[in-house]
Formats: sequence, C-alpha cells, structure tokens
Amino acid sequence: MAQGNPGFDIRDRDARIVRWARGPMARLAVMGTISVIIPSLNDADFLAACLDALAQQTRPADEVIVVDNGSTDATAEFAQAAGARVVDQPLRGIWPATAAGLDAASGDLLARLDADSVPAPDWLAQVERRMSQRDRPTVVTGSGVFYGGTAPRRWIARHIYIGGYFYWIGILLGHPPIFGSNYAIRADAWLALREIVHRDRADLHDDLDLAWWMQPGMSVVYDRALIVGVSARPLASVSELARRVRMAFHTLGVEWRAWPPFERRAVRRIGDDLLSPAILAEAAEADGDGEEPLPV
Repeated sequence: MAQGNPGFDIRDRDARIVRWARGPMARLAVMGTISVIIPSLNDADFLAACLDALAQQTRPADEVIVVDNGSTDATAEFAQAAGARVVDQPLRGIWPATAAGLDAASGDLLARLDADSVPAPDWLAQVERRMSQRDRPTVVTGSGVFYGGTAPRRWIARHIYIGGYFYWIGILLGHPPIFGSNYAIRADAWLALREIVHRDRADLHDDLDLAWWMQPGMSVVYDRALIVGVSARPLASVSELARRVRMAFHTLGVEWRAWPPFERRAVRRIGDDLLSPAILAEAAEADGDGEEPLPV
C-alpha cells in the first residue's frame, strides 16, 4: 500500500493499528471527556455564535479549543472571552489548523466543528450517546442544516453539495465519509492516524483525507441525530463553489494515487485478519515483557 505521508512506514502503521485495537476493548465502559476543536481564520463573528451554542449544550464540553490560523480579526479575543483555549497555527490551511487542534486536545473524544457551525443544544449529548453504543465506532458524523443565503441555495447546499458528497464518496469509500463541520473521533484513533494523513497539506479537504486513511478495524458511522447549522457561504458565489469543487477533485486525485480505492477497500476487508485474536495476543505478549515494545 502506498503511504499518505511520504515519511510513513507501513510497518509503523500495522503496529499502531494493533496497539489502537487493543485499547478500546477495556476503555470507555463509561464515556470519558470530550474536547471540541474549532479551526478559525478571520471568522470572529461566526465563531462567537458557535461558541455561544457550545455554551448552551445539555452535555457541556470538557474542553474547547479554538485554533487561530493567522487571523487578523478578533478571533482570539472572542475565543478567550468565551473560556476557550486558543492554539496558534501559523501554517495556513484547514488541515494544518485542524491537526494542530486535535494534537493539542486532552479529551477521550475529539469533536470537530467549523467556526460557522452552530450545533444543536444536544449535539455533544448525541456524540456521547452514539460513541457509547455497543459497536464503539471510531468516528461519528452527521450532516448540516444550512443557514443564510437564499432558499434555493440552501436546498442545493444540503441536497446536492453535501448530499452528493455523502452519496458518491460513500460509494467510493465503502463507508460514510466524514463531514468536517460535524464529527467526533476517538483520541486514540487520531494518535494512530496523525502521521498517516496529509496533515500539512493546505490544498486538501481535511475531512475527505481523514476518511480516506481510516485503517482496518476503524469505522465511520453516520447519525441523523447529529445536527449542526452550517453557513451557506460555499454557494455564495459561482467562483467560491468552483474553488471548492476543484479542491475536492484535487483531493481525490491525491488520495487515489497514494492509496487506490480498490486496494484500499481490499485492505480494509482483511482488517479482521490483521486484528485477529491471535495477532492481538502476540502483540500483548511482546509489549508486556518489556523486551519487545511496540513502536509508536
């Protein structure tokens, strides 16, 4: 399999995934802490509404991190006033900013919003509910209800722009894609993925890249109850929509060359073999005697 990160060794991947798979078996019988990560670049007004919605959650966040991606407006001031932790990421781009926030978070679950996301009051409660269920998904994601713009633009944004993304990319991946404005991932899974994904590529859609590099044994589930409001800005102009579509096809091209979809689906199908009880037992024995620790 080709690597997403040029410096990534496939042997490191297998060790990380084995180590990741062992953890959830005894972990989070009772759900732990939740960190919320919000990348922001000159979106102070949108951010204020997002932070206000987070303050009204029925299940409060244990930590809120705003990643300031080089803003020249009041992004940092608004975040601090709301009690959020501000992380600076001077490398511009949604993926570098998101990765910096995920790295800095301390929670067991890492929930992700955009600055213009407005989560429903039960958003974090729904994240906790779904991630606590018996199948223990790696990622839970949902869709968005668009606000702003005209009614036709909002309809196109929900049913064609996002609806098409979930439908067509879901077919290509063999599982639901991840919607960057509305998802949560387990912290231990991020630790296994952080050196695999193209985290420093500002020219890629972070959510599609993360979904593409989900490894054997990792699952993405779509939950209709996970709802956020999302700005209809992507359809504010033809040029902005065209920019996002070009970026989407560019991201697909990068992913396709790095890990072709048929090869990717074949590798994921044999995930049960990779994570078989025999392999996990062997890994536990090697890690437990102090002589052959698993690489990290």
